[in-house]
Amino acid sequence: MSHSSTSDDNRSRVRYVLILTLILNLTVVVIKGGVGWWTGSLSLLADALHSITDSANNVLGLVTNQLADPKPDRDHPYGHHKYEAVGALGIAAFLGIACFEVLKGAIERIVVGGSPIQVNAYALWLMLLVLGINIFVAFYERRVGLSLGSKILVADAHHTMSDVWITIAVIGGLIGIWQGLQWLDIVLAFPVALLVFKSGWSVLRENLPWLVDEMAIAPEAIHRCVMQVPGVVNCHDIASRGLLGRQVFIDMHLIVEPTDVDSAHSITEEVEQALENAYGPTRVTIHLEPYRYRSQQITYYRDGLSPDGLDKQELS
Repeated sequence: MSHSSTSDDNRSRVRYVLILTLILNLTVVVIKGGVGWWTGSLSLLADALHSITDSANNVLGLVTNQLADPKPDRDHPYGHHKYEAVGALGIAAFLGIACFEVLKGAIERIVVGGSPIQVNAYALWLMLLVLGINIFVAFYERRVGLSLGSKILVADAHHTMSDVWITIAVIGGLIGIWQGLQWLDIVLAFPVALLVFKSGWSVLRENLPWLVDEMAIAPEAIHRCVMQVPGVVNCHDIASRGLLGRQVFIDMHLIVEPTDVDSAHSITEEVEQALENAYGPTRVTIHLEPYRYRSQQITYYRDGLSPDGLDKQELS
């Protein structure tokens, strides 16, 4: 038996946020690129390159958002949610590229050198404007992403926050250069690269479990919830995958007191409803077994045994 429940389709709201942040990110790129060309700051030009990846991430998010329809179809009977996770991994890749570019620029400055950087108050004010835009985008995307359960928005907020720290570092470097400390531009590039790498690693760590079907809910927790439903005698071989709060797929074997199909079906409906009340959108597949059958195996283990070493058994 199976039960299907999908989360609300919030793609239109996600699309609106992505379009708005794309416009703001393009504004940031133009300002950083212009100030970088004006002052001759290689670190600022590298920062502008990093900001270009923000815009690319927005475009990637719009594409994956269009594909990530939560409703199943014939070719994708389990829905399309993983497109968003794939998009988030794409953002992690962009972060890796940005990290490489920052390090490459710093090393080139050390080896090759460059012309003295010319900084004035107008350049600093423009960079403070850029910083304000980045902070707004990062917190706005994160807040909306968490409220909608959108991994693409949360991942993009991580990326934009890395851009905030890079911009702060670059502004600090420009202030130092204004005071005659030209070497600050290079020194600050290395911690900035580490911040970019950290953001990419966080995005990768958060999305890989979803893509490889890692356990979504502890089987012991599902077991406790199901066993509270009147008429349930035994629940075992429990497995779950998906994303809690968005869509979780649960499989289990169930034994109920009634022996007629209609009554047994009613209990499975109550089980499905109990799981949805406890964990949000769920799609449950239940395999009914004979009343006299029992199993101590709550979930799946490599050796086929439960933690206490008990295997499936028939009760006489």
